[in-house]
Amino acid sequence: MPYQDFYRKSIDQPEQFWKEQADQLEWFKQPKTILSKDSHDYFQWFEDGELNLSYLCIDKHIKDGFGDQDAVIYDSPVTHTKQHITFNQLHEEVSKLAGGLQSLGLKKGDTCIIYMPMIPQALYAMLACVRIGVIHSVVFGGFAPHELAIRIDDCKPKAVITASNGIEIQRVIPYKPFVDEAIKQAESKPEHVIVFDREQNVEIPKQNYDVDYKTLVEKSSSAEAVSLPATHPSYILYTSGTTGKPKGIIRDTGGYATALKFSMKYVYGVDEGDTYWAASDVGWVVGHSYIVYAPLLNRNTTILFEGKPIKTPDASTFWRVISEHNVKVMFTAPTAIRAIKKEDPNGHMIKRFDLSCLKYQFLAGERCDVATLTWTHEKLNVPVIDHWWQTESGWPMLANMVGVQLQEVRPGSASFPVSGYDIQILNEEGHELEAGVEGYVAAKLPLPPGTLMNLWGNPERFKSGYLDRFPGYYFSGDGGYKDEDGYVFITGRVDDIINVAGHRLSTAEMEEIVASHKSVAECAVFGVHCDLKGQKPLGLVVLKSGLNDDEANVQTEIIKEVRKEIGAVASFKDVYVVNRLPKTRSGKILRKLLRNIADEQQYNIPSTIDDVAIIDEIKNVYAKNHVGIH
Repeated sequence: MPYQDFYRKSIDQPEQFWKEQADQLEWFKQPKTILSKDSHDYFQWFEDGELNLSYLCIDKHIKDGFGDQDAVIYDSPVTHTKQHITFNQLHEEVSKLAGGLQSLGLKKGDTCIIYMPMIPQALYAMLACVRIGVIHSVVFGGFAPHELAIRIDDCKPKAVITASNGIEIQRVIPYKPFVDEAIKQAESKPEHVIVFDREQNVEIPKQNYDVDYKTLVEKSSSAEAVSLPATHPSYILYTSGTTGKPKGIIRDTGGYATALKFSMKYVYGVDEGDTYWAASDVGWVVGHSYIVYAPLLNRNTTILFEGKPIKTPDASTFWRVISEHNVKVMFTAPTAIRAIKKEDPNGHMIKRFDLSCLKYQFLAGERCDVATLTWTHEKLNVPVIDHWWQTESGWPMLANMVGVQLQEVRPGSASFPVSGYDIQILNEEGHELEAGVEGYVAAKLPLPPGTLMNLWGNPERFKSGYLDRFPGYYFSGDGGYKDEDGYVFITGRVDDIINVAGHRLSTAEMEEIVASHKSVAECAVFGVHCDLKGQKPLGLVVLKSGLNDDEANVQTEIIKEVRKEIGAVASFKDVYVVNRLPKTRSGKILRKLLRNIADEQQYNIPSTIDDVAIIDEIKNVYAKNHVGIH
């Protein structure tokens, strides 16, 4: 069926469409009510159905005769470890850990924080929680104790599951001291801290609340999967809010399972039994949906990779993993590709591997510039699909739905709305805009299954942050436009739009041009204060390794190119070379921070920052060039 017909059915007959998709799952109690409203007058899916995520990810496949298939391949270049885990083995680990949690008094509706590195035990912990109706909240390993404490106070977990340590390339990061410090700072005190010792000679400080993970699993009996209402929260996942206090996104169970199963087939084009790799972290939404739940629901072998795109050991590591484990579809962030491209600009390392197994390369997590998309396509010679979604949505909102019909790829666009998402571009007043005009990206309610139910303990903030701005719509917080063929282009958070002398300009558009310069590895363009024009754009660039280009020449060429592409109205006159850009641990460039350093005496440093030392490096560049207040 052509995409347009398939998509229209999901918009015109949502209940019929999603009932058909829900029928693809094994329910303990089949839902009769497909779409209804909850106590907050917000839409909910499959209210009277009952099922269990852990059962669908594990037990069902064993029952169907696939117990010996690899469920997980753990590939850890940082510890030189490779481990194949079958569905039978996964069942043993998960069901016994679930039994252990029950023996500690955890039950349906309790919360549990998981603070783990990228090891199999992180997956076991997530699947063990959902097995018994315990609501997990995975906090990205390596978050500072203060951030962990905020999350402990917000979701009040009965237990925390952690490990002795994580490994960042060569650096060992002790986790347990962070957990102890967070509990000291938090007002809400968890009863138990379950510690998995990786046995890497890392000292684990002992506390009265400690429980040894291995002992707990050994002495516990297996727990069966509990039948849960479709609307039971499967997890809380915190995402940074504008106020500094993180927002706890709540995900349901039945809608989520339905959407994920659907997405594997129709968005990613993956069949049961294929190997799928999302190179992310379980602490982020991509890890929840596409390292753990979606691939396992769909009986795919999922890759759990503990490493980096470069330096573990080099820029060939992604291609080795794809080739060695027969990966059919891979998903990563453009940042990872840019890092590889910087180290290996001509893609020589790619040629060392047979990548004939790879059918599609997906990119998401941030805007993908045309240069990165083009390079990836040229080097891999498979369709490279940029797609767009959010922590809130839990699964793709815009994509080229390769499992329905592969469409022409338009660089810069995440293609078309995914089934169930009625994506519109609105003006300030909430009216739909014509093609080519930039506005606010919103989705008409109801959202499809699998999207956020609410914010944990904060329904007012849920309404004010997402629903009040445009009544009848979910507001994404992003700006964008549709072209005359309906391709959607996301231009960035609405605060990426700058106003230069009364002209609304997209820094994302300028960044695209800067990124396309042959010497540029990565870059950021953002607005800084200008006494004359209100705001003016500033560009920071990291140059590719091993090039002996004259910096002044590169600067002149870039300024000329932006002027040529956008016009003098862009007022793009300042571009400086830096060694590196500040990023979150998941690889997003912190543009707002770069702007604040230029404009503000005081500003918040995001807790997700990869390396605080970068701030002084940026300040020095600003001071040398008299940028903003410097």
